[in-house]
Amino acid sequence: MFYLASQSPRRKELLTLTGLSFEVLVSGCDETVPEGFTAEQTVQHLANLKAEAVLQLCKDEDTVLAADTVVVIDGNILGKPKDKDDAVSMLRSLSGRTHTVMTGVCIASGTKRQEFVSKTEVTFYDLTDEDIKHYVATGDPMDKAGGYGIQSKGVVLVEKINGDYSNVVGLPLAQCVRALRAFGIQ
Repeated sequence: MFYLASQSPRRKELLTLTGLSFEVLVSGCDETVPEGFTAEQTVQHLANLKAEAVLQLCKDEDTVLAADTVVVIDGNILGKPKDKDDAVSMLRSLSGRTHTVMTGVCIASGTKRQEFVSKTEVTFYDLTDEDIKHYVATGDPMDKAGGYGIQSKGVVLVEKINGDYSNVVGLPLAQCVRALRAFGIQ
């Protein structure tokens, strides 16, 4: 059996596009990150924790795909906004600038494991206070790292991207599909 260790509806949607047969199994693990970790270490650590937690519920021959995504600007990780004011603050910090979206991925089965971090640069248009206020009022930013969703209403904020679009949504799909082949998942 092949499991997606994620409660993200966006990851589920993306993986469904591949035509692969899978089940969702949420890890429910403690997502505490050791102090001093870089953004890259953070996403990889969290992906690994999620994969390990789900592997404990599986048979040895099962394969698990786990991921974690963050937005990084000026070396700071932007997670999901705590509230509307936090979303506004995040969007102001991204306005007119380029940031990096990082997704750590862990694919594991028995003793076999493959890990990687995908990075995509995203450049925002200069946003007015009215642009930000209007977007936050939609409610779209509230459950997304960095306070925006490129796959939804947040697409109008983005001037350009350099890298994998699906990574910005939450799962570097092409890279994952290629990695899954080594686990016999076709």
